Amino acid sequence: MEQLMRSFFLTLGKSRKVGGLARKYGLRLGASRFVAGVEINSSIEAVKKLNQQGKLATLDHLGEFISGKEEAEHSTDMCLRTIEAIAASGVKANLSLKLTSLGLDLDDGLCERQMRRILELAEQTDNFVRIDMEDYSHCQPALDLYRKLNVPTDRAGIVIQAYLYRSEEDLHELGVMKANVRLVKGAYKESADVAFPLKSDVDQSYLRLIEQHLLSGGYTAIATHDRAVIAHAKTFIREQGISLDRFEFQMLYGICEELQDELVREGYRVRIYVPYGEDWFGYFMRRLAERPDNVWFVLKNMWK
Repeated sequence: MEQLMRSFFLTLGKSRKVGGLARKYGLRLGASRFVAGVEINSSIEAVKKLNQQGKLATLDHLGEFISGKEEAEHSTDMCLRTIEAIAASGVKANLSLKLTSLGLDLDDGLCERQMRRILELAEQTDNFVRIDMEDYSHCQPALDLYRKLNVPTDRAGIVIQAYLYRSEEDLHELGVMKANVRLVKGAYKESADVAFPLKSDVDQSYLRLIEQHLLSGGYTAIATHDRAVIAHAKTFIREQGISLDRFEFQMLYGICEELQDELVREGYRVRIYVPYGEDWFGYFMRRLAERPDNVWFVLKNMWK
């Protein structure tokens, strides 16, 4: 039943028509728990509150359906405006983005030019940009562009998904580069030809990747809400004598806030992924697919 529900929400999240209908209702159905509004100002205010709680943030202007150059340029402008807003407000945050929103599916050259504009501003404002990983078809293009950009590892990073068979080899190459990598389990629906179908196998892969990158010397962002994984990582970090400035824990806005606070109290660096923007529907559907508890939360909000 849980697998069917996951498949349903992931499929729904890819529908332009349903997404368009959902946006008419704004964030009233419960998405506001996971999305910090549609405007930059609302996301900056959310980050200020997180900073007051001792947490860092990464802001993501949501946008998943780009059908033309103008839309790609608009998305790029929003990324630039986000970096500018971070600098102007003084909040402790960086930027996350998806390459498809910059036109990766339209023109590799266009996407590269947009990315270089964003990185140039990040350099000028002493900020950092995280390239999010999307579905399997975009994995290799994202890695290729990341390597091509040849940016300093303190200016840009990328994401590796534990549910893909290829990830151990990809992470080894990134480790040699001393790349800044966010490690996630993976939230897209993928074929068993390219991804582990069993949760237990994904969990074991994730633990291996955490240990692998921590030992590589590259900065490691451990993105999870799984207490067992976090406990494993903390034990490994302690046993290996890895310093606190070599890694951070990352979590999603609106999820497991007690755990976030607990890690902050223990002295760990914690960064919260804060999405905002009008194109929130696909992201929202992935959050519902990940955790059945999120579905019940939304259903309760619908009755209020």
